[in-house]
Amino acid sequence: MHLPEEFSRRMRAQLGDEYDAFCASYEEEGCVGLRLNTRRRSAETFRATTPFRLTPVPWTDNGFYYWKEEPVTRHPHYYAGLYYIQEPSAMLPASVLPVEAGDVVLDLCAAPGGKATELSSRLRGEGLLIANDVSASRAKALLRNLTLWGAENCCVTAETPQRLLEAFGCYFDKILVDAPCSGEGMFRRDAGLIEAWKERGPQQYAVLQQEILSCAVQMLRPGGYLLYSTCTFSEEEDEAVVERILRRYPELELSAIPMQEGFVPGRAPCEKSVRLFPHRVKGEGHYAALLHKRAESGDAAEQRTEMTTPATGQRTVPCETAMPVTGQKAVRCAEAMSAAEQRTERCKTALSVTERRTETAMPAEVAEFLRLVPGRLWEGRGYAQIGEQCLLLPPYDLPGGLRYLRTGILAGTRKRGRFEPSQALAMLLDADSYPQVLDLPAQDARVTRYLKGETIDAEVREAAGTNGWTLVCVDGLALGWGKYADGRLKNKYYPGWRLQG
Repeated sequence: MHLPEEFSRRMRAQLGDEYDAFCASYEEEGCVGLRLNTRRRSAETFRATTPFRLTPVPWTDNGFYYWKEEPVTRHPHYYAGLYYIQEPSAMLPASVLPVEAGDVVLDLCAAPGGKATELSSRLRGEGLLIANDVSASRAKALLRNLTLWGAENCCVTAETPQRLLEAFGCYFDKILVDAPCSGEGMFRRDAGLIEAWKERGPQQYAVLQQEILSCAVQMLRPGGYLLYSTCTFSEEEDEAVVERILRRYPELELSAIPMQEGFVPGRAPCEKSVRLFPHRVKGEGHYAALLHKRAESGDAAEQRTEMTTPATGQRTVPCETAMPVTGQKAVRCAEAMSAAEQRTERCKTALSVTERRTETAMPAEVAEFLRLVPGRLWEGRGYAQIGEQCLLLPPYDLPGGLRYLRTGILAGTRKRGRFEPSQALAMLLDADSYPQVLDLPAQDARVTRYLKGETIDAEVREAAGTNGWTLVCVDGLALGWGKYADGRLKNKYYPGWRLQG
């Protein structure tokens, strides 16, 4: 591979004696990996039952290398959301950010969803995930992947970081910023990035990264953690960005990332951050820095205490941009509340909303169907209907005026007084969580026919013996819906997801 001369000179200075080994790695074939959905299977069960040859990725407990000839994206388990195809080094950021069940989490640059799906799994159906991408088209791919994964308390937005800051203020327990970058760490995987690097190098990206990270820091509550990552080797985009943000926000400190064999500490004074090089690990290039916002007290807390707007009585949170973040009703950034207390307070009153989807009473036919699925999916949630779409809202009030692609769970559609369950609802279930199931082994030819959108035959005993909505599963994992009637299953698998060829 012919690397740009400017890039080669810089990497020679950065790597010294390791430069030749680094260059040699570009002549080797890259690794491929998949990350297991631990809400569907444990790693032990997966390893014991999968037909694929796998070896563990050292820096995450649910990541695996696979052989490139393995048909992982043609297997029915892929269509059931059991795993996500992800470059192994890219698995690091979401595994390092210490997300816990019940956290309120922001994935600021989330598309296509590799990291967001893992953050969703770590929440274990509790708390809230805001998955955002500034591009509406990329956010649609993000929504698809989160839906396939079975994300529950999740909202997908397509906004700039500045707009999210204005809307949410200081609100999140954990934030992941996998920033847009010059892509140097991916040259081996995508040679087309080399030409893009020549046109727009590290200097232009560093300015953008600083702006994005500054907004993210202001949205992080005291005591929270922020993971900044890139897929570039450029110190200008990595350590230099982190250094500037640490100087700008003295309440931040670097937290250590556990070292693995082959990891390289960041350049001083960012030794607690890590960089992955393709000649040292089985993966592409990556950089990660974990930032902790110290809980404020004393003079610092007084300087950032909430203000009251005399005209309205609304509290606002001061931010560095001097734009008042209105609509903050319950988020008390400067007060010494425990994380649990903050989550409880946000659940109760969250953000005051000037524009929001109006909650309505759930229609009888919707409620009748939802009583068949686990209560955790609908109990305690508001119900809203937009056109024919029936939404189960997360237990948090959300600020208006944002571009939402999805808030909560799309339960289904209501047409002419009849309710039809959605593909999104199916992906939140399994063979044990719905009364009428057609569960087929992966080797059954009907699974492939179902994924292609065809009508399939099923004996009465296979489909629980009654006509109506049936959850089609493979090895206990949900694939989608069908309408069973007298030995035939009319296919209701989402057309946009169907297996081609």
